[in-house]
Amino acid sequence: MWLAPERRSARRWAVPVLVLGAGLVVGGVLVADGRRGTALIALAVLAGYAAHLAYRRDEQGLAISEAFGRGHRGRTHLKAAAMTGDVLSAGLVAALVVQALRGADVAPYAWLALLAGVTYLVSALAGGRAP
Repeated sequence: MWLAPERRSARRWAVPVLVLGAGLVVGGVLVADGRRGTALIALAVLAGYAAHLAYRRDEQGLAISEAFGRGHRGRTHLKAAAMTGDVLSAGLVAALVVQALRGADVAPYAWLALLAGVTYLVSALAGGRAP
């Protein structure tokens, strides 16, 4: 039995599912155009971004060290750093999709997206451990 019914809300999954659906549409358009490799890259990047959004939907964002300060100031700096990363990630994903649909080279954007994903994964795994 759930004590918090709002955790079951479908609205919390709407954006990750929408991003994954966009990945399927972009991948389908690129496959129809005969660019299977680019389609797989675009689909992988959008699926990874959807997984990132799904993981972050319940994230509290607590500082694990004094590097951001304490109290309200620490939370403000941590939220600002997280928002900066989110905006840069969204811009990178959008640039990759636009380049893929234009027929341009997506390799630099794919490498940057991979670097962003690995960096977030490492920081999430390292941040989850108690010191």
